[in-house]
Amino acid sequence: MKIAFVCTEKLPVPPILSGAIQIYITNLLPILSKYHDITVFSLRNDKLKDEEQNGNITHIRVAGRTKAEYVNNIKERLTDEFDLVHVFNRPKWIKILSSNLPNTPFSLSLHNEMFLPKKIDAKRAKECIDRVEFICTVSEFIANGVQNPYPNARGKMNAVYSAVDLNLIKPFWSEGVLKDRIDMRKKYGVADNAKVIIYVGRLSKKKGPDVLIKAMKSVLEDYPDTKLIFVGSKWYGNNATDDYVKNLQAEAKELKDNIAFTGFLTPDEIPKYYNMGDMFVCTSQWQEPLARVHYEAMASALPMITTNRGGNAEVINQGVNGFAIDDYTNPDEFSKYIKYFIENEEKAIEMGKKGRKFVEEHHNWNVIANRLLRLFGGVAKKYNKK
Repeated sequence: MKIAFVCTEKLPVPPILSGAIQIYITNLLPILSKYHDITVFSLRNDKLKDEEQNGNITHIRVAGRTKAEYVNNIKERLTDEFDLVHVFNRPKWIKILSSNLPNTPFSLSLHNEMFLPKKIDAKRAKECIDRVEFICTVSEFIANGVQNPYPNARGKMNAVYSAVDLNLIKPFWSEGVLKDRIDMRKKYGVADNAKVIIYVGRLSKKKGPDVLIKAMKSVLEDYPDTKLIFVGSKWYGNNATDDYVKNLQAEAKELKDNIAFTGFLTPDEIPKYYNMGDMFVCTSQWQEPLARVHYEAMASALPMITTNRGGNAEVINQGVNGFAIDDYTNPDEFSKYIKYFIENEEKAIEMGKKGRKFVEEHHNWNVIANRLLRLFGGVAKKYNKK
């Protein structure tokens, strides 16, 4: 089939400025393009060509100073040559993009709670669901958030999840990784036998890094050499700050050299930070769809501490590959499990290994691509497409 992927308006593909959806698309393309011709519509960027083709993959990048400008520019380029138009995370766009293509099948990929009342009204939500062939989601949590209020979605929902490049992100015992681990720990002044906590994500209140700093105060009372590394910035692609980030950094200064901030890093820079760590902590306070950093941390064989918010706990086997915290606003809960990992090193390593095995079996890109290919195949069969 000839398939159009319509990416969101905020970041370009490939993920030169990062972005979970952009990473998702980029990793799936080499596999999906073995079976289908795929055209990816995404945001124009000065570092990328407006149009380029590589085998069965075509990139068309359009201007988008506003969301309306972006989607209208894509609408102008969409024709009935496509056998399927697959829209990412923008259910409102289904009606806009399909208005001139009444006979073209559409489908939707959801990476956030885009069917909340504040995001889309009930009338347009029902119209969108009726118009698409299927909806794939990054977690059961997101799928349930659609089909519970909208019964017409039942039968169309598919939790496909996300994945990680297992060749890019490796456990600490892999060839070449141990040297990176030693070099990175030396760079950040980590004492011999001290433990390193890794946080990867945006520095925003809903991600809860302030809770982790408070938890560190308790951890350092018992284990004063412990290091916390915040990997990320306020927003993708730059190191802009706001009052929240400034307050976060001011509070961190009280703990002196025990906390470090990396600022924004591109996706290919991040693996070596996982590799210097001994555990991964996600302090999300909001209903997280299911943050892809969980897959990355497991691929690095790090035992995990996360919050039972949204879909995060769907990849946690409690006490086996990590812990999901119900009392997610309480710093003492985080410090308790951090200390557990410090005090039970062999158990922590064992849990990390089980996390690595879990993503190898269930969250590599071939597994996710095959789930999508089955959905595409259902459309092809229904409409007699090749």
